[in-house]
Amino acid sequence: MDAEKILASLSTATDETEFYAPMPAGYRPGKTKYVIVFGTVMSGLGKGIFSSTLAKCLKDKGLTVAPIKLEGYLNVDSGTLNPYRHGEVFVLDDGMETDMDLGTYERMLDQNLSRLNFATSGQIFTRVLEKERKGSYLGRDVQMIPHVTGEVKIKLRELAVATDADVVFVEVGGTVGDVENTYYIEAVRELAFEEGPDSCCFVALTYIINPAMLGEQKSKAAQLGIRGLLAAGIQPHIIACRGREPVTRKVREKLAIYSNVPVERMFSMHDCESIYLIPDMIRGAGLDEAVLKILNIETRVHPEADLGARKTWSEFVGRIRSARKHVRIGVMGKYTSVRDSYASIIHALEHAGTATDAHVEIEWVDTTDLTDERAEQELGGLHGIIVPGGFGVRGAEGKIAAIRYAREHQVPYLGLCYGFQMAVIEYARHVCGLADANSTEIDPDTPHPVVDILPEQKQIEGLGGNMRLGGRDVLIKPGTLAAKLFNNAPEVRLRFRHRYEVDPKYINILEKGGLVFSGKAPDYPIMQILELPPSVHPYFVGTQAHPEFQSRPLRPQPMFLGLVKAALERAERLAGKPAGAAVESSPAPTLA
Repeated sequence: MDAEKILASLSTATDETEFYAPMPAGYRPGKTKYVIVFGTVMSGLGKGIFSSTLAKCLKDKGLTVAPIKLEGYLNVDSGTLNPYRHGEVFVLDDGMETDMDLGTYERMLDQNLSRLNFATSGQIFTRVLEKERKGSYLGRDVQMIPHVTGEVKIKLRELAVATDADVVFVEVGGTVGDVENTYYIEAVRELAFEEGPDSCCFVALTYIINPAMLGEQKSKAAQLGIRGLLAAGIQPHIIACRGREPVTRKVREKLAIYSNVPVERMFSMHDCESIYLIPDMIRGAGLDEAVLKILNIETRVHPEADLGARKTWSEFVGRIRSARKHVRIGVMGKYTSVRDSYASIIHALEHAGTATDAHVEIEWVDTTDLTDERAEQELGGLHGIIVPGGFGVRGAEGKIAAIRYAREHQVPYLGLCYGFQMAVIEYARHVCGLADANSTEIDPDTPHPVVDILPEQKQIEGLGGNMRLGGRDVLIKPGTLAAKLFNNAPEVRLRFRHRYEVDPKYINILEKGGLVFSGKAPDYPIMQILELPPSVHPYFVGTQAHPEFQSRPLRPQPMFLGLVKAALERAERLAGKPAGAAVESSPAPTLA
């Protein structure tokens, strides 16, 4: 039976047919192609980086691309995952809490994604069980095949319809052989069968081991991983080989023999100074052209668009390599041992540094044991300070100590979410005279709850249920630093992931003390951006939002760009001082 007949068959498996190919309204077979990326040997090798980069190369050619990450865990979203175990939680504009790879896709493709671009086993099984309860399967016993795999296929096709994509890029989480992603692999095998020839391009990302005691690259683990993929019915078209050094032709030839993939389609994805160099590596290897040929979509390419996009990207990469200035930014956190916990901050600083001809060196400071007494020793050599988002009590007082040091010693400061709240607490305590001011998250019995859960949020039950998530409009106060950063736009859109707010009862006290709330929610007394006037501090900004989620390589987020510029000015001032010269402290404004 050919693909057209299969797709025209009944969308519900009955006693008359075993085919189960549910089609969303408006789906046009053959219009959308699929690139599916699998991992072998081990996780964490960069499937998202490779997939997003290859997608960028096709987008640059004028094609419409749409990525999706298929996660094996049973969580419905990533919101309750520990950053130590899974890296940062990335929040989309529509409020979906996702895997950090969605951030990689948004940055590389420079496009906002939605909940359609992310799926977990929890989501898939929930949809299947809801249909079962409604009787949608017409009395059939509900099984992994065809019903669960069918739900995966309709998820992919729904994305194709919603985005009108030429190519959907599917990243299958985990590695081949994991129990939890087995049905994903089966689903995309079925998808390729149903869609017909030239419909799918399968990519295996594997790892080439280079044991120090042997002094040569070994491919056996990669061979076994690819064998597992072949056993699942997937013949890869392309193999991306991860490793510290460029993968030798000898190793690629050996892999070709075991995988039936030509050597020309064995891509060496070795370590490089920035992931933003990988697009040129892919183009240099001809992988983008190979994908077009495999999917038979060469005629959809717009050469003029490709030339313009490549020129712009080449200039950006050139700035990364030619950065002449140097600046040190300290990130104050409690997950500093796992860099993926702050992936978007790292990239936002890289974007801002590239735009200012600077290399940004990040100094990681664990605030668990940081105190006012140790602040000079720990922070004295920094040109800028960031207090990122977070939850809970541990490390909070250390963050407050860091903020106080930044405020009193004229160190450029950017507070993100929790860092915004801690800045409010620090200012209330040390400037406004509200001793023991705190957040009720940290101290429920604080005499001055300057940060609290607002009444309407308290009525929402469940962990994560009372979170403000996703994009929100923010009104910008004219004449402020925030207005300058956002080019005097009266309103901007930022992304949020928080539960606590500045208590409106304390806004007047804080403002009388000199704190400026330069951004607020349009319809409620909810403060979203704070700052100190330039006459008091060179750069002291906090936001309840997570602006790091919106930074792009060619469009650095304004708050990060402002921080790096201010840090560069501080670096220049310090460089002009004699060794051991003291850094001036700023007198704190006092209440009238």
